[in-house]
Amino acid sequence: MAYKNTNKVMMIIRIPTIFVLALTMLTACNALQKGTVHTGELQAVAGQPADAATAFTTAATEFSNTTNATSTTITADSEETQNAEEGNSNADIWVRIRQGFRLPDYDHKRVAVELKWFASHQEYLDRVADRADPFLHLIVEEIERRGMPLEIALLPVVESAYQPFAYSHGRAAGIWQFIPGTGRKFGLKQNWWYDGRRDIPAATTAALDYLQYLHKHFNGDWLHALAAYNSGEGRVNSAIRKNRRKGKPIDFWNLKLPRETRGYVPKLLAISSLIATPEKYGVQLKTISDTAKVTSVEIGSQIDLAMAAKIAGISLEEMYHLNPAFNRWATDPNGPHQLLLPIDKVQGFQEKLAELPEDKRIQWKRHKIRNGESLGLIAKRYGTTVSLLRKTNRIRGTRIRAGRHLIIPVSTRSLASYTLTSEQRQKSIQRKTSGSGKKIVHTVRKGDNLWDISRQYKVSVRRLAKWNGIAPRDMLQLGQKLVVWVKSAASATASAIRGLNLTGPDRTTKVNYVVRRGDSLSRISNKFRVTIRQLRKWNRLKSKYLQPGQRITVYVDITRQS
Repeated sequence: MAYKNTNKVMMIIRIPTIFVLALTMLTACNALQKGTVHTGELQAVAGQPADAATAFTTAATEFSNTTNATSTTITADSEETQNAEEGNSNADIWVRIRQGFRLPDYDHKRVAVELKWFASHQEYLDRVADRADPFLHLIVEEIERRGMPLEIALLPVVESAYQPFAYSHGRAAGIWQFIPGTGRKFGLKQNWWYDGRRDIPAATTAALDYLQYLHKHFNGDWLHALAAYNSGEGRVNSAIRKNRRKGKPIDFWNLKLPRETRGYVPKLLAISSLIATPEKYGVQLKTISDTAKVTSVEIGSQIDLAMAAKIAGISLEEMYHLNPAFNRWATDPNGPHQLLLPIDKVQGFQEKLAELPEDKRIQWKRHKIRNGESLGLIAKRYGTTVSLLRKTNRIRGTRIRAGRHLIIPVSTRSLASYTLTSEQRQKSIQRKTSGSGKKIVHTVRKGDNLWDISRQYKVSVRRLAKWNGIAPRDMLQLGQKLVVWVKSAASATASAIRGLNLTGPDRTTKVNYVVRRGDSLSRISNKFRVTIRQLRKWNRLKSKYLQPGQRITVYVDITRQS
């Protein structure tokens, strides 16, 4: 704003006095309308004396009264409007959002139920505000640019509580909760390195594209469009056709839709009502300033996220929270090559990045291929992909020879220290989950799926998926570790045996056992019918003492288990 005001003063100096007077009167009128100017302040305008300023005040008042003859009466929230219009850094973005509400108020019992829940959970509202803070201005700007109702800025509250790493049992990801197919349809790239469904700017663009498409498809009915965003346009279309055939109303409230969808739209209407008049419901909204907090920065190539965080002067955790789309320790080698960064960190980051050549933005290691190693095994060890190993080492097929060397991109820190990668998040969920009985680790074999594993251990697919932070329809990877809670380790082994049809050397299976309080080498050897000497050898144990939580590998002869 200061830059623009300076220009105005320079223009005033160069133009005739009559134009100075006219401009001053217009400025004064505008200020008087807003009630923010005092007579003394007019003395600074074009250097006019105080008596001239008084004359201008009188004239301006008359001019203001004339122009306001047919204007709307100024409301109590005019000061809030002024702050929002001027981009005041102290303005609250909730004010701006309220002013952009366009959906009608619905006095419906379903809305009332959701309103009661929101109003009685102040801590939840606070958590949502904290998560939304970095991104809300960005989202509001894009919604306004498209001329869409600002209630849509609250849709991620319903979808994900603004949790950037949200993942549902239906395989929906990110704050806008895209399922894989719909995400790809609207241009969201998804691979081992990167999941665009969690990319805040990209997913916001895709979500608003989808909602605009649905709004047009349903002839301007936002409630139908929102219902379709949740359950699919086909399902809403079918419900509308069914009601038409029966001569029933086709508005949202009369459609027979899935239970989740029947509650989904009322939740958005409820949170919108609460944001509109929080004092009415006895809640307080955390202030979020109506200013941009983050911006997208071009980086041009792959970069280790720990290195990027260090250059930007932020923590690695903050880097992941701002850029939750990156699944691994580095950005996708094939792009997108952008990072979302705090605005006050951008200049320093760009200056330091410019001094860092692209080949220095990740570390490289020379690996000597050993007998029995494959590209897949090496890629897994170093946290990368077979395709990247082939590309960096110019390998056409998948065959490699022992004794030769590979150049491998590696992380600057241990992989475990990247605590918000996809793999580490899943491990965190597995550590935190609890169930009845004993916790064991199942290693995924060729042909395994959640259904078969759940049958082996006599647990439900939904529960098995929840314990491991995955969705029931997710594909499993060979060698993937799954946590299973069973009544006892012995019954778990027996359950696994029932699911196998093994003979000869295949009768031995690997069990990853977690040491419980009271366990000893003797007790574990008796449980699995192996010797203490074998346990020591398999696990390279020097001490005879075990610690609760320690992991023990046991090679079990399934023919010897009861």
